[in-house]
Amino acid sequence: MADAPYNNIHIVINPASGKDEPIINTINDVFYQNGVDWTVSITKKYGDATSQAYGAIADGAGLVVGYGGDGTQHEIANAVLRWSAETGKTVPMGVLPGGTGNGFCREMNIPNKLRPAVELLCSANTLRRIDVARLSDLGVAHVNDGFFIQRLYVGIEPEEQTSREMKDKYGVFAYAVSINERSKTTKESKYHVSLDGEEFNFEAFKLYVVNSGMMGTGFTITDKYAIDDGLLDVFLMNSEASDTITAAVDRFLHLNTDAAKRYYRQGKELTVNTEPDQPIWADGEYIGRTPVTVNVMPGALSIVVPE
Repeated sequence: MADAPYNNIHIVINPASGKDEPIINTINDVFYQNGVDWTVSITKKYGDATSQAYGAIADGAGLVVGYGGDGTQHEIANAVLRWSAETGKTVPMGVLPGGTGNGFCREMNIPNKLRPAVELLCSANTLRRIDVARLSDLGVAHVNDGFFIQRLYVGIEPEEQTSREMKDKYGVFAYAVSINERSKTTKESKYHVSLDGEEFNFEAFKLYVVNSGMMGTGFTITDKYAIDDGLLDVFLMNSEASDTITAAVDRFLHLNTDAAKRYYRQGKELTVNTEPDQPIWADGEYIGRTPVTVNVMPGALSIVVPE
């Protein structure tokens, strides 16, 4: 048995994630067979994963790992990035699939089953450096998270968000069901966006800022994005202007149409302001309300991935 690349691993487990499986037994069995020293913590509420991961890094963990969905990975990433910003030191991040869709696992080509994903942590020497989006200048901050790794969207109130019950009932398709229901009743808001110095004004019910476009279904929001290209992908949806919906669908289906190219831009820095103020979600977590500024940080986070 070759020496494991990481011998001080901390696992943060979100027990409210979308899978029902023997988590601790599997992790313990794999790590025992590979001689890995490890610790574990369990979250009870939002924010626990960030504080637990940060504390583990401060205590000397050489790798911090989240078991859960994309929201859990969001929190772990914020702990790693906060530590790096405060100390100038970097710690890699590992990912275990425990959510409904596990879009970030798919993005990183990490196995979607727990045991092989844990085995990967015991053998992989490859780190992939990915871009991160940094948040600043929030109009109203609901949480202290300063970064996101997948995508941010503006325009869905917390009570309209996809519920745990819907995720249990429909799985990864719960998000599509929610979007369809909301599009029938959601009102448009006035948006003012500055993207790399270029100004845009429009009405919409939702605006996306994408770093990672991979979803749990295996589909991507657009085929133009890359998680390590140093760019953010921005587009809007307006129920009154149906061509914005058509454009989004064509990008989702990877169709090379004129519609797919409309209402879509790439850039490194943007500021979003709305009238009235709108809720902001980052990696599926409610973080505050507009305005907000987003900057890309190229290659700021290292993820353990397969060879």
